[in-house]
Amino acid sequence: MVSSQKRFKDYPSIKSMSNGSVQPHYPFPDEVLEKILSFVDSHKDRNSVSLVCKDWYNAERWTRSKLFIGNCYAVSPEIVARRFPRIKSVLLKGKPRFSDFNMLPPGWGANVHAWLVKFSNVYPFLEELRLKRMMIGDDSLQLLADSFPSFKALSLSSCEGFSNEGLKAIARNCRNLIELDIQDCLMLDGRGDWVSGFPENFNSLEVLNFSRLDSDVNLDDLERLITRCGSLKVLKLNESIPSDQLHRLLVHTTQLTELGIGVSLQAPHNVLYKDLESNFIKCTNLQVLTVLWDSNPFYLPILFGACTGLTFMNLTDAPLGSGDFSRLLSNCPNLRRIWVLDTVEDKGLEALGSSCPLLEEYRVLPYEPYDPDHGPGVTEVGFEAVSHGCRQLHYVLYFCRRMTNAAVKAVVKNCPDFTHFRLCIMNPWQPDHLTDEPMDEAFGAVTKTCGKLKRLSISGLLTDLAFEYIGRYAKNLETLSVAFAGSSDRGMQCVLEGCPKLRKLEIRDCPFGDGALLSGLAKYDKMRSLWMSSCAVTMKGCSVLAKQMPRLNVEVIKDEESGNDLVAEKIYIYRSVAGPRTDAPPFVLTL
Repeated sequence: MVSSQKRFKDYPSIKSMSNGSVQPHYPFPDEVLEKILSFVDSHKDRNSVSLVCKDWYNAERWTRSKLFIGNCYAVSPEIVARRFPRIKSVLLKGKPRFSDFNMLPPGWGANVHAWLVKFSNVYPFLEELRLKRMMIGDDSLQLLADSFPSFKALSLSSCEGFSNEGLKAIARNCRNLIELDIQDCLMLDGRGDWVSGFPENFNSLEVLNFSRLDSDVNLDDLERLITRCGSLKVLKLNESIPSDQLHRLLVHTTQLTELGIGVSLQAPHNVLYKDLESNFIKCTNLQVLTVLWDSNPFYLPILFGACTGLTFMNLTDAPLGSGDFSRLLSNCPNLRRIWVLDTVEDKGLEALGSSCPLLEEYRVLPYEPYDPDHGPGVTEVGFEAVSHGCRQLHYVLYFCRRMTNAAVKAVVKNCPDFTHFRLCIMNPWQPDHLTDEPMDEAFGAVTKTCGKLKRLSISGLLTDLAFEYIGRYAKNLETLSVAFAGSSDRGMQCVLEGCPKLRKLEIRDCPFGDGALLSGLAKYDKMRSLWMSSCAVTMKGCSVLAKQMPRLNVEVIKDEESGNDLVAEKIYIYRSVAGPRTDAPPFVLTL
């Protein structure tokens, strides 16, 4: 509490009664209100609290310690610093999601440095920084390491711009670090001696993840670090750790709850097999296992000893066949979540349905997404099979090359509690492969049956009817992703008019034009963002939108190969209280 800032009122406000009389209304003392708000963690709930009245706004302002910013250009560091004086934890997102699919040119933006400069002046007590799709250079990491003496956690997801030297600065200077989580990031070099930067007396690390970092790591330095950190609970390794050395590390980590291994186990080796099998048997607390290997099936049973307690398994870098996958599942009775490749085929998904009745989430990703002739993959058969055995499902991401309306209807009938339903039929404009009809009724069934639906991805041959279903029934929908779908502007209009909670709309390769874009004038100021690419939107339509809604940032991203100046090939629209961004590169036109 900061007593000098208290706003306790010693006078009553007036509260109107239903019979026309009035009575005094005494507000909570600030101390009481702030104590109550200290138990509210959800950023959405806190946002709602701040809108009640001025007293609640101020109380929420002084008690907020965690900050979530879904778009780094929606607000400026200066505005954040004025509003919230006591932030200790920041989660900041940068580029739109389609940057994951190489749909943004290099140098688009989302550099975190200006944020860190401001934070270093106003938040010296910052403890956590979590970034997603941001640019963070070595100078930013050095500033981070030098400015926050109590810093404890750094998480970088899909970030780029840094090198070994930046990570070494974090290791050398952040003496209270408990979490270093580097996921799907691109380093400027392949050196890995950043591990040697941790001081010899450093022992506080609880989370260490560099599973997808393309750098070699000195095994001796890593082993000494792991040995010192007795509280380590999460360890995810990359492919630089050879299989014969993995045993050395696992000897010191029997207390782990999450483990990621990135080795390639090829030729059978009986001694190594027995050592690793013994390691995994001793990992009795393991709940999450990530496997990033292209393994000889001979080694698969070494995992079995650690599988009983697993609740989540990530196999999206392990192309297992259906037989090996089925053997693995028979040892995992408590799985709640699993991510796999389509190499498991329908037979593997049938085993998933029969082996894991507690499953709540599964994702099937393509092993060769750009090769239409690669293997059978998964189909509607496996999709339906999982739903028969796993009735508690609420999240699915399913990549396939064929689907039927009947299968989707059966799936949502069996599992009506879906909150996330993401069906990606990889062949554009693909109809029901049995009836040759559009897939409209499939997604109609999803929206009618799944009343809790928050995120939906649709694909396949879809007419405007599918979008009418979405607008009419998906009243809790927050995020919609659309690819190769729709007949006319009417489809997009139905969604914008009918989904009251919609926050993010992502559209690519659809026939929606200016009419569809301008139909959202009453909607966009309530949404976080709109992405459209390879649609029928023109520069004129974007200009009209920008003029009518000046609080929106309307950005057109021009491709070098595009020779048509009248067409808006890629547009990114988002609300912002900071105005147009000042770091836009030449290929980004802000209207």
